[in-house]
Amino acid sequence: MEDFIREWGYIALFLYSFGGGFVGLVVAGVLSYAGDLNIYISILVAGISNFIGDQFLFTLARQNKAYAKDMMKKYGRKVALAHVLMRKYGSFVVIIQKYIYGIKTLIPLAMGLTKYSSMKFILFNAIATIFWACIVGFASYTAGEYILNSTEEFKYVGLAIVATILIGITYFFRKV
Repeated sequence: MEDFIREWGYIALFLYSFGGGFVGLVVAGVLSYAGDLNIYISILVAGISNFIGDQFLFTLARQNKAYAKDMMKKYGRKVALAHVLMRKYGSFVVIIQKYIYGIKTLIPLAMGLTKYSSMKFILFNAIATIFWACIVGFASYTAGEYILNSTEEFKYVGLAIVATILIGITYFFRKV
């Protein structure tokens, strides 16, 4: 199992982080503490993938407005929240959207539909991604110490506990 994680972990993290990546980076942080992955590489991989994913969504909406609007139809309340946040916080919303479940992918789409500057989005997205990857990555690495400190055999059980908690939180926020 450890060889599988070492061989495919970064690829899985890259693919998962393209669309969000919070849970993937948390799991990678815990696995980094366990010695199966490298925390610096995990943060770099998740950050690059997350940055590219947000840029992809922004560009998709900018280049194909009809398709983006059609994609966003089923998320009416969340799109409205995204627009309220954009009006209230301006460019700062690019930074805070990384931490708000449910609108993380909608903000780049919504901003791509507006006349928001592409260069400004790139700059704020890069800053937000660096903060997000470092904060979540190092926090989960530190939490890995507490989760996996018991015994070496507890490693995968602890990882399952973390994943279950994160999935529960995700489910809770999806329902709220």
